[in-house]
Amino acid sequence: MCQATTHRMRGIVTFYLTYLLCLMLGITCVALVAHWNYSYRGGFAWDGSVKQFNWHPVFMVTGMVVLYGNAAVVYRIPLTWGHNKLPWKLLHAGLLLLSFVLSVIGLCAVFDYHNANHTANLYSLHSWVGICTTALFTAQWVMGFTAFLLPCTPTTARALVKPAHVWMGGIILVLGIVSCISGINEKLFFAL
Repeated sequence: MCQATTHRMRGIVTFYLTYLLCLMLGITCVALVAHWNYSYRGGFAWDGSVKQFNWHPVFMVTGMVVLYGNAAVVYRIPLTWGHNKLPWKLLHAGLLLLSFVLSVIGLCAVFDYHNANHTANLYSLHSWVGICTTALFTAQWVMGFTAFLLPCTPTTARALVKPAHVWMGGIILVLGIVSCISGINEKLFFAL
């Protein structure tokens, strides 16, 4: 019994240390993307110039990778095991809503920049993967809110939706990461 408890505690400590490392890496990614755009790409503004475009990678990395990833991990935190899930559901939904808002602002920044400079929107693989990811994310959030936060949703419906919700959440996170990596690479290639 004591050995099982020790093994479980070791697993919990390992989880928290790994999560802390991932959280620090996420914050570092946001800081580096912000630094790159501020120091090497001219800074930030909301005036239709390239400085407005510079908000796009910062908001998208923050929203679609860091906040979205943290929202996905909320249910894996050992602190949540065996307790009331409602506060964690609200935190999960709140982080995802904030992620969505930042993503929309990031999309507005890039669309406004393109429109102000008479550049076509959605002209690359990155932009199509990104817009599809955002559309899936929007549908996922609405479905999750309807299925898991509305008290009138039957328990059987929640049980039916849960596997698809978890699976789609993982797919959307991977697509968000793919979108961010392809977008940063695209920007670097255009600078050559």
